[in-house]
Amino acid sequence: QVQLQESGGGLVQAGGSLRLSCTASGNIFSFNPINNMGWYRQTPGNQRELVAVITRGGSTNYADSVKGRFTISRDNAKNMVWLQMNSLKPEDTAVYFCSSVVRSGRDYWGQGTQVTVSS
Repeated sequence: QVQLQESGGGLVQAGGSLRLSCTASGNIFSFNPINNMGWYRQTPGNQRELVAVITRGGSTNYADSVKGRFTISRDNAKNMVWLQMNSLKPEDTAVYFCSSVVRSGRDYWGQGTQVTVSS
Protein backbone atom coordinates (compact mmCIF):
# COMPACT_ATOMS: atom_id res chain seq x y z
CA GLN A 1 0.00 0.00 0.00
CA VAL A 2 1.34 3.38 -1.04
CA GLN A 3 0.92 6.36 1.21
CA LEU A 4 2.06 9.96 0.86
CA GLN A 5 1.73 11.88 4.09
CA GLU A 6 2.06 15.66 4.14
CA SER A 7 2.59 17.81 7.20
CA GLY A 8 3.56 21.35 8.09
CA GLY A 9 0.62 23.35 6.84
CA GLY A 10 -1.10 25.96 8.95
CA LEU A 11 -1.96 29.60 9.39
CA VAL A 12 0.74 32.24 9.01
CA GLN A 13 0.84 35.98 8.53
CA ALA A 14 1.97 37.49 5.27
CA GLY A 15 5.75 37.63 5.13
CA GLY A 16 6.08 34.56 7.31
CA SER A 17 7.45 31.11 6.57
CA LEU A 18 6.28 27.54 6.62
CA ARG A 19 7.98 24.26 5.82
CA LEU A 20 5.98 21.43 4.32
CA SER A 21 7.12 17.83 4.58
CA CYS A 22 6.02 14.74 2.72
CA THR A 23 6.96 11.13 3.28
CA ALA A 24 6.22 8.47 0.70
CA SER A 25 5.92 4.94 2.05
CA GLY A 26 5.12 1.59 0.50
CA ASN A 27 6.84 -1.59 -0.60
CA ILE A 28 6.43 -0.62 -4.24
CA PHE A 29 9.23 1.90 -3.96
CA SER A 30 11.82 -0.80 -3.37
CA PHE A 31 11.48 -2.07 -6.95
CA ASN A 32 9.88 0.98 -8.59
CA PRO A 33 11.86 3.93 -7.27
CA ILE A 34 10.57 7.48 -7.24
CA ASN A 35 11.81 9.70 -10.03
CA ASN A 36 10.14 13.09 -9.60
CA MET A 37 8.71 14.47 -6.39
CA GLY A 38 6.74 17.64 -6.32
CA TRP A 39 4.34 20.00 -4.67
CA TYR A 40 1.12 21.25 -6.20
CA ARG A 41 -1.58 23.50 -4.84
CA GLN A 42 -5.25 24.03 -5.40
CA THR A 43 -7.78 26.66 -4.42
CA PRO A 44 -11.57 26.21 -4.56
CA GLY A 45 -12.91 26.29 -8.08
CA ASN A 46 -9.47 26.15 -9.67
CA GLN A 47 -7.32 23.44 -11.16
CA ARG A 48 -4.40 22.01 -9.28
CA GLU A 49 -1.22 23.82 -10.28
CA LEU A 50 2.44 23.00 -10.07
CA VAL A 51 4.39 24.76 -7.34
CA ALA A 52 7.75 23.00 -7.54
CA VAL A 53 9.21 19.70 -8.68
CA ILE A 54 12.54 18.01 -8.07
CA THR A 55 14.05 15.09 -9.96
CA ARG A 56 15.89 12.19 -8.40
CA GLY A 57 19.11 13.86 -9.48
CA GLY A 58 18.22 17.11 -7.77
CA SER A 59 17.15 19.28 -10.70
CA THR A 60 14.36 21.65 -9.76
CA ASN A 61 11.62 23.61 -11.45
CA TYR A 62 9.40 26.24 -9.91
CA ALA A 63 6.25 28.10 -10.80
CA ASP A 64 7.10 31.70 -11.67
CA SER A 65 4.92 32.92 -8.81
CA VAL A 66 7.11 31.24 -6.18
CA LYS A 67 10.60 31.60 -7.64
CA GLY A 68 12.98 33.14 -5.15
CA ARG A 69 10.62 32.50 -2.24
CA PHE A 70 10.12 28.71 -2.16
CA THR A 71 12.75 25.98 -2.10
CA ILE A 72 12.14 22.30 -2.76
CA SER A 73 14.48 19.59 -1.50
CA ARG A 74 14.39 15.82 -1.07
CA ASP A 75 16.05 12.84 0.52
CA ASN A 76 16.07 9.92 -1.92
CA ALA A 77 16.97 7.33 0.69
CA LYS A 78 14.04 8.31 2.90
CA ASN A 79 11.57 9.09 0.08
CA MET A 80 10.95 12.48 1.59
CA VAL A 81 10.43 15.88 0.02
CA TRP A 82 10.21 19.30 1.64
CA LEU A 83 8.99 22.69 0.55
CA GLN A 84 10.43 25.68 2.37
CA MET A 85 8.11 28.61 1.84
CA ASN A 86 9.37 32.09 2.72
CA SER A 87 7.91 35.56 2.24
CA LEU A 88 4.45 34.05 2.06
CA LYS A 89 1.67 36.04 0.45
CA PRO A 90 -2.11 35.78 0.85
CA GLU A 91 -2.27 34.46 -2.71
CA ASP A 92 -0.24 31.44 -1.59
CA THR A 93 -3.27 30.29 0.39
CA ALA A 94 -4.27 26.88 -0.91
CA VAL A 95 -4.31 23.18 -0.20
CA TYR A 96 -0.85 21.85 -0.97
CA PHE A 97 -0.44 18.33 -2.32
CA CYS A 98 2.63 16.15 -2.46
CA SER A 99 3.21 14.09 -5.59
CA SER A 100 5.58 11.25 -6.43
CA VAL A 101 6.12 9.80 -9.89
CA VAL A 102 7.75 6.39 -9.95
CA ARG A 103 9.96 4.92 -12.66
CA SER A 104 7.01 3.21 -14.38
CA GLY A 105 5.38 6.61 -14.82
CA ARG A 106 2.58 6.14 -12.35
CA ASP A 107 1.95 9.04 -9.98
CA TYR A 108 0.84 9.01 -6.37
CA TRP A 109 -0.69 11.82 -4.33
CA GLY A 110 -1.09 12.81 -0.75
CA GLN A 111 -4.36 14.03 0.73
CA GLY A 112 -3.17 17.61 1.02
CA THR A 113 -2.36 20.09 3.73
CA GLN A 114 -3.97 23.50 4.13
CA VAL A 115 -1.80 26.61 4.01
CA THR A 116 -3.50 29.87 4.93
CA VAL A 117 -1.69 33.19 4.72
CA SER A 118 -3.41 36.12 6.38
CA SER A 119 -2.89 39.70 5.26
